Amino acid sequence: MIDTTEFLDIPTTTLADLLGRERVMDIGIRPLWEPVPRIAGPAFTVRCPVGDNLMLHAAIHRAAPGSVIVVESGDLDYALAGGNVCGVARRRGIAGFVADGLIRDLAEVREMRFPVFARGVIPIPAAKSAVTPFGERVRCGGVPVDAGDIVVADEEGVVAVPASGHEEILTAARAKLAKEAAETLDEWEAAHRAHVDEILGRNGFEG
Repeated sequence: MIDTTEFLDIPTTTLADLLGRERVMDIGIRPLWEPVPRIAGPAFTVRCPVGDNLMLHAAIHRAAPGSVIVVESGDLDYALAGGNVCGVARRRGIAGFVADGLIRDLAEVREMRFPVFARGVIPIPAAKSAVTPFGERVRCGGVPVDAGDIVVADEEGVVAVPASGHEEILTAARAKLAKEAAETLDEWEAAHRAHVDEILGRNGFEG
């Protein structure tokens, strides 16, 4: 069993440096209220066709506590969830939603401090009719996410850490953070300037 709580201490910036652009969701997937806490948990994957939110509403009763519900949708016309859905998810211990779509009742969601990372808000709800399987690979914010991948989200963005190899990523992230913490700004500046100047010189820049 993966202890995803260990990733709560790892900023998404550190994970992005290690994993690269392909594991970082696009800037449209953003926190809908601030200051949002960092969340980290195994992905519970859901697919909702445009105009329908049935499976997200079903997922809040089935996702395990501590999980992050990740929704593929792309719907920019109808809300996937509202205040009551977020309230039930919060009460059941779900860490948060990461949704390629919209929600509504933002004031309620903000007041209960339930973390939602999505594309925005709209007041009209979607329909409930389309049944799709849980646990399949989804695409959210341009990133493929498999059930069980570790999703880490904070004010900087959302990163999907592959479940396979997560221990190596965690170890590398901790080492990177420790190195950065031990380095003074003067030391960083000197190394940074030398690195930049070396690249400039290699490319014929004078000045």
